[in-house]
Parts: sequence; structure tokens; C-alpha cells
Amino acid sequence: MEIGSASGVMAGFFTQGRRWLNALRVKFKAKVADTARNIKKVGQDDPRRVIHSLKVGLALALVSIFYYYQPLYSNFGVTAMWAIMTVVVVFEFSVGATLGKGLNRGMATLLASALGVGAHHLANLSGHVGEPILLGSLVFLQAAISTFLRFFPKIKARYDYGLLIFILTFSLISISGFRDDEILELAHKRVLTIFVGGCACVIISIVVFPVWAGEDLHNLIALNIEKLGNFLEGFGDEYFKRTGDAGSKDDKKYLEGYKSVLNSKTGEESLANFAAWEPGHGRFQFRHPWKQYLKVGTLARECAYRIEALNGYLNADIQASSEVRSRIQEACTNMSIESGKALKELSLTIKKMVQPSSADSHIENAKSAAKNLKSLLNSGLWEDTDLLKVIPGITVASILNEVVKCTENIAESVHELASKAQFKSVERTVSPEKLHSGQPQNIKSAQMVNCSHVVVSVKESTMAASPSEISSAPKGIKHNMEV
Repeated sequence: MEIGSASGVMAGFFTQGRRWLNALRVKFKAKVADTARNIKKVGQDDPRRVIHSLKVGLALALVSIFYYYQPLYSNFGVTAMWAIMTVVVVFEFSVGATLGKGLNRGMATLLASALGVGAHHLANLSGHVGEPILLGSLVFLQAAISTFLRFFPKIKARYDYGLLIFILTFSLISISGFRDDEILELAHKRVLTIFVGGCACVIISIVVFPVWAGEDLHNLIALNIEKLGNFLEGFGDEYFKRTGDAGSKDDKKYLEGYKSVLNSKTGEESLANFAAWEPGHGRFQFRHPWKQYLKVGTLARECAYRIEALNGYLNADIQASSEVRSRIQEACTNMSIESGKALKELSLTIKKMVQPSSADSHIENAKSAAKNLKSLLNSGLWEDTDLLKVIPGITVASILNEVVKCTENIAESVHELASKAQFKSVERTVSPEKLHSGQPQNIKSAQMVNCSHVVVSVKESTMAASPSEISSAPKGIKHNMEV
């Protein structure tokens, strides 16, 4: 009996063990599959990440020659490790970030090495007793001053890393010189290896599939404005034409796009800071007005905050009555749609880097609708209406009026950006039509580049206008030309 009981216990133990191992194997497979999906998603979201990883590996492989190649190792020795460390800490995703860190590290190392050598020679003049005291005082002063400078916002944004390297290098050179007489050689090797590592990072970053922070900032601002326009274009139908069918979630994703604009400040400021380090490239010349992009982004976020308030009224518990909504529907819908169209036109203007023109007509239409709404609200139609049923609709109308003002401010800022960045002018050309003699007719021609709001009316007469006169006519307005 005891033997049979013991064998049964052992069999149960082995059975539970097999189950535990099977469950562990299933969990491990699920974890591996989940990790593989995440890796694939990260690469698909931005394929440049994969290329950047390969670029970092290439840079490290190149600078590691200092260790593998005996003549170089004989000259630099263990200090060759600074080149590898430089690649690890300097190589960033974009060209601007890599250039910024590389220049900060290079200049800080050069300046700190020179001052460290000078401090060492100055301390030697103070004698054996005074040398450590003077060196300690100099290290204290430079560390305190450099650390305090890091609290200034403008310095911290662009030179924080350089100040850190300055503190490290000055302390390393000056303190190590107290025990090592070959301080000049140490400083020379450190500067040279860091220079080689930094150059490898910058050259590979620029030459091999470069990622420009300025271009990313340019596209981000345009995309954010487009998201706001998408919401406003669909808001009128969503708010005033409410039906029992809520529609699929995928169909209304455009109503959620604006939320990414609310938290875009940090990313925009980082990209603008990196872009300031970049040389001229492609459509972006040296000293491109990157700060103006930040101004446009700030105005876009102000508009997004008001859109957030509008979004809250889509599914609010307390809604305006159908009577109130019907009265303000036309004006509010026009304000929303025209503002959305204006923002999408401004987004397209930024993407193509052309002078904004057609957005102005949409803004004027939105302002006209706002005036009509104001007249409607002052007409006294709400005297016999329950205020609780009126307030939600009036609030939506008021927020839309603020959105129109925000759209106008964004348009002005984009105009300023186009002027500073010297965006291309939109050329409009008109092809003359052959007119049949003796037959009066009106010919409307709207042949132009990137513009759908220019109408040219040509009437037959005894005088003929040359094609050059037609093409030199004022832009953006309706022409009546008699031929």
C-alpha cells in the first residue's frame, strides 16, 4: 500500500510538472511572438529607425580600427577608447542632433583641454604645497560657474551637453596632471580621438540616408494643421445631423486626430533646436526661419484647445434643442467647413512651400458666416425659449467664432513664414481661346497653377488684348477683360 501510494504521488508530481512546463512553453512562445510583432511595428512605423541602427553600427566598426590596427593603437593606446565613446554618445537620429552634439563635444573638449593645460602650468608656479590648493580652487570655480550657466533656458537648450563635457574634460586634464607629467600628450590624444569619432558620426549621418530635423519639423507643422482642418470639416455634419446610427469608429478617426496636436510642443521645440544646427539642404536654405514654425505651431495648439472644447459637445449629456440647432445650423456649419478648408489649404501651402492665396477666400467666408450668426443672436429670437436648451448651442457657436479668429491668426503666421522663407509664388496663366468672329460669347477660363478661385471672363469686342496683358493681370481676383 505504501509503495503504491508513493508511486501515485510521484506520478501526480510528474503530471503537474509536465503541465507547468507546457504552460511555460506556451507563454514563452506568446512572448516571443508579441516581441516580434512589436519589433516589426517599430520598423514599419518609421523605416528610418532601421537605417539609423545600421549607421550607428557602421560608425562604431570604423572607429574601432584604432584598436584593431596596430600602428594606430601604438600611437594612441588606451585613449583610442574615447573615439568609440564619442560615437556612442554623439550619434543621434537626425543630422541636426548629431551635429549639435558633435560640435558641443568637440569645442568643449578643445577649450577645456587648453584651459586644463594652462591651469596645470599655472599651478606648477605655486610650488609643491600650493599646487593642489590652486588646482582644487580652479576645478571648483569652473564646475560651479558651468553648472550655474546650465540653468539659463537658452544655454540649456543648445549648449547643455557642451557644458557637461567641459566640466568633465577640465577636471580630468587638470587633476590627472598633478600625478602625470605628460599632460600635454594626454590632452592632445583626447582631443584627436574625440575629433575622429565626431567626424565619423557627422559624415555618416549626412552622407548615408540623412534624416533632417528641419524637414521633420516642416512636415509636422503641416500635418498638425491638416488634422485641425479635418476635424472642422466634419464637425458640422457630426453635430447638427445627429442620427441614430453612430457609424463605425474607423470612419470617425479624423475627429481624434487633433489630440496629437495638443502635446506637440516639446517635439516641435526639439526639432527646431536640432534644425538650427543643420546646414542648408534641399528646399531649406541656411538660416531658414525655424522659429517661425514654432510660432505657427503655438497658434495651431491654441486652435486645438478650442477644438477640444467643441469635441466635448459632440457627446455631451445636455444638448441644445432641435429648434435651436436648426436656427444656428447653417451659420455654424459654414464657419466650421470654411475654417477647415482654410486650414487644409494652409497645410498644403506649407507642404508645397508656395505663397498662400486660396485660403484667404475661405477665411472671408467664415468671417461672413460669423457676422450672420452674430446678427441672428441679436435678433431677439430667443426670448420665449428655455435658456437651458439655448446655452449649449450658443456655446458651440461662440467657440466656433473663436476658431475662426484662430484660423485667421494661423493664416497670418503662415503668410509671415512664406515671406521669411521665400516660398515660391503661385503663377497663373491663361490660355487665350480662339473666338469665332461675329459671335459674341463669354468664355470662362480657369487655367492656373494650384488655384481654383480665379475666373477670367473674356468678352468679344473691337479691341484685342495680347496674351502678355492677360497673363500680367492682377492675381487672386476676378478679371473682366474685353477683347
